[in-house]
Amino acid sequence: MAAEPKPEILAAFQAAKGFMPVVEGLALHAAATDAAALGLPLLEVGTYCGRSTILLADAARAAGVTALTVDHHRGSEEQQPGWEYHDPTVVDPEVGRMDTLPTFRRTLHAAGLEDHVVALVGRSPQVAAVWGGKLGFVFIDGGHTDEHANGDYEGWAPHLAEGGLLVIHDVFPDPAHGGQAPYRVYLRALESGAFTEVSVTDSLRVLRRTGTGI
Repeated sequence: MAAEPKPEILAAFQAAKGFMPVVEGLALHAAATDAAALGLPLLEVGTYCGRSTILLADAARAAGVTALTVDHHRGSEEQQPGWEYHDPTVVDPEVGRMDTLPTFRRTLHAAGLEDHVVALVGRSPQVAAVWGGKLGFVFIDGGHTDEHANGDYEGWAPHLAEGGLLVIHDVFPDPAHGGQAPYRVYLRALESGAFTEVSVTDSLRVLRRTGTGI
């Protein structure tokens, strides 16, 4: 059984702005700890303000690898003005658009984890297109439209090494509980024959690469 994060890491996670519940965070940390044993970077798509990044960075630090986090920091669809998850405190008053990058940097600084994270600021498909290395862990938690969820999967899953973990957040089989794009990507990964399910924790799905392709 994977070691749980230390109390100060869990406290930093809970204090950070974001949406992931603790039970899913613990499952994410366990998966990242498992994957970090491959000695390859851990990557997440969808940084927001760094809540989940804390857990990846902690696992990366313990294993001597690096956590990578990809986001344009302008907010996803549901975080724009007038939508359910909009937070006016992360709007840049000078340009009138969301900018979660300063909050993210403060989050990592407060947790003492800045040295273990590389922030990749840009749109996920563009960053994936220029990424050349293998990854031990890919966590998809970016935009929840089919376009964005499939773009994240198609961009980053090919970089996942044999035995690495693919983790997908906000997987809701019942449409009454949430959007369906992450669920469809989850089904796509299973149907590809390249991935085997490892665990289910509420809306968090952990899959291991056991074959080739996507």
